[in-house]
Amino acid sequence: MVARYLLGFDVGSSSVKASLVNAENGKCVSSAFFPGKEAPIKAVKAGWAEQEPDSWWQYAKQSLQKIMAEAQVKGEDIAAIGISYQMHGLVCVDKQLQPLRPAIIWCDSRAVPFGERAFSELGADQCLSHLLNSPGNFTAAKLAWVKENEPEIYNKIYKVMLPGDYIAMRLSGVANTTVSGLSEGMFWDFKENRVAQFLLDYYGIPASFIPDIVPTFSEQSVVCEQAAAELGLKAGTPITYRGGDQPNNALSLNVFEPGEIAATAGTSGVVYGVLGDVNYDPKSRVNTFAHVNHGEQGATRLGVLLCINGTGILNAWMHRNVTFDMGYAEMNDLAAQAPIGSDGVCIMPFGNGAERVLQNKELGCSIHGLNFNKHARPHLVRAAQEGIVFSFCYGMEIMQQMGMNIQKIHAGRANMFLSPLFRDTLAGVSGATIELYETDGSVGAAKGAGMGAGIYKDHNEAFATLEKLQVIEPKAADRAAYAEAYARWKEILNHNI
Repeated sequence: MVARYLLGFDVGSSSVKASLVNAENGKCVSSAFFPGKEAPIKAVKAGWAEQEPDSWWQYAKQSLQKIMAEAQVKGEDIAAIGISYQMHGLVCVDKQLQPLRPAIIWCDSRAVPFGERAFSELGADQCLSHLLNSPGNFTAAKLAWVKENEPEIYNKIYKVMLPGDYIAMRLSGVANTTVSGLSEGMFWDFKENRVAQFLLDYYGIPASFIPDIVPTFSEQSVVCEQAAAELGLKAGTPITYRGGDQPNNALSLNVFEPGEIAATAGTSGVVYGVLGDVNYDPKSRVNTFAHVNHGEQGATRLGVLLCINGTGILNAWMHRNVTFDMGYAEMNDLAAQAPIGSDGVCIMPFGNGAERVLQNKELGCSIHGLNFNKHARPHLVRAAQEGIVFSFCYGMEIMQQMGMNIQKIHAGRANMFLSPLFRDTLAGVSGATIELYETDGSVGAAKGAGMGAGIYKDHNEAFATLEKLQVIEPKAADRAAYAEAYARWKEILNHNI
């Protein structure tokens, strides 16, 4: 029997990665990403960030060609295609489905005033109870900016879409989107369970701009003849899954049910938890979107997203400026020489811009309790890692106030999660068990495609082969010390905000 394969794309702002997964055994047989160096982001003005949508397509094509050649897989061997993508971007296309301008991507801040004005004029209660967020700097606000500043382009718009919708459209020739995608753009009304007409009306945006809505796990469209010829795929191959990068990261870690958490800790850190009831933070310190399995069998599944800008970037700063004479593993060993709580040293890790969890305040990074007579490098390095963990836990308390019962944290064994001290502190303060996995966004998208195509009956079958590398349990003997250190850190934070 010829093996069937699942193809996953992960459309990031730095590269596009493609992976092939053997549908029978769940193993990744080949992965590649393009470009080799970070993809360019065009910044015409300060705070702007744009990319050409066609560049994502070219990168996807180059990645696909490499993995198909490496794995010696033919187009007819691919059973289904899944797509993960950078969230919150805006792609505007005309009636020929051609982009009208470069995509305004997630890290572009030009639309902030448009979101703030909508939040003020529509009212916090209206926005939060229907959108579960402030309109903020999300896709709808970006579109409002185009309407006001580029009317000649706006008047040619046929459809607006997210980056993942664009790649699916290039594959199929059909424009469509998902509820999960619409929710991340502030186009979904959770109270009315439909497109957020009140926000479209406020901005004067016609509902016809919104593509047809398809289920996240379903045959959303199929590869068209033109794309098949260009990519070496088989025409008619179904596209059966689509998810934003953070919901897809959760999917990749098999996080689907209420109380489960997916965490990452790179330059910035993300804690993404699943909530089983419609709820929101009244201060909008975390974002709430439809998770990939929201609405399945009528179940509510929301993804609550906490982002801490000052995460691995603080640890890297410590490495460059404090422990420059050693590697990261040695640095972690050095930090472990200091006791829990760093003997009174506390670090606020907020030196990488305004933090949403602090209601968009820009506190900067600060060190507290430093005593020149007793503290040394181990205390500083440990206090930095503890400060990062404490900021995660501060945000997780907001999630708990929203009704989330956090018992387990899933993470990839990478970045800050390579540090035993970081892992032990997170388990010790939160009381949650941490499970570390070998994971990848494009592999997750491929397995999502297997779910959408019915090859896997559910997520447990799809991720049965997900390799659990390590389990970290909270140490009962240390819980009191961690609680005391966290309370001291939080007292300093509250005094400063």
